[in-house]
Amino acid sequence: MSQSNISVNENGWIKWYCNLEDHHFFCEIDEFFIADQFNLYGLKQLFDHFEEALQMILSPNTPTDEDLEDDQFLELYNEASELYGLLHARFIITPQGLTLMKSKYLQGRFGVCPRVLCERQNVLPIGLSHDLRTSRVKIFCPRCQDVYSPKKQMSDVDGSFFGSVFPHIFLSVFSELHPTQPANEYVSKIFGFKVHKKKGSKFQIQQNQTEMYYYAEDHIKRLAQVQTSQQQQSQQQQSQKNDEEAEKKQKEALNAIQKLSKQKQKK
Repeated sequence: MSQSNISVNENGWIKWYCNLEDHHFFCEIDEFFIADQFNLYGLKQLFDHFEEALQMILSPNTPTDEDLEDDQFLELYNEASELYGLLHARFIITPQGLTLMKSKYLQGRFGVCPRVLCERQNVLPIGLSHDLRTSRVKIFCPRCQDVYSPKKQMSDVDGSFFGSVFPHIFLSVFSELHPTQPANEYVSKIFGFKVHKKKGSKFQIQQNQTEMYYYAEDHIKRLAQVQTSQQQQSQQQQSQKNDEEAEKKQKEALNAIQKLSKQKQKK
């Protein structure tokens, strides 16, 4: 399918699909991007009706109510949705796609971090896998660097439609959008005093880490002792071997001298 055969449609399937309920994370993929065979590489073998699904995506027409009640149409629609989603994951890491997603991010279209101490930090969509039907889309907070489920469950929005690298590429390109302040940490207190050595306290975690450190240090010392012992044994064995070789050479020299003296006596 060549680019010359593609006509840009203002009210086609793509616009209709992106305006569906719970599809506000999507941006509209440029049709010329979809028409480029390079961008379709590796996708054909994933679908039984690849060509038909691609034609549906590029269609200037939107589905009617009758279409949405047709089982055959819905089967093809599901393939078209997944194909569009995988193309979407590739498109949003291009300069054009990143710019579109930046606009959505600044408008807060992806929502805010559910963590109270992140103070309503805008989030970015992320997938936990690049494979289809592994998990639903999640949200990534640039401030606390953690992943959460979106406030509204999106049952038909797969995580692979965004991929696991998008937020990191986005923040690398638009470095000015990195939060200027680090995430605030909650500290457990009772009457103003920090809670120590209690389950759920960060100080308990730190203590465990310290214990692990000491354990690791002792383990390293034991390894060093074993290694030293092995080196000493190796040196002793080498020294013994050297002594044996020297003794052997000395005996050979004495034998040679004795033979020479016997030969002289016979003469």
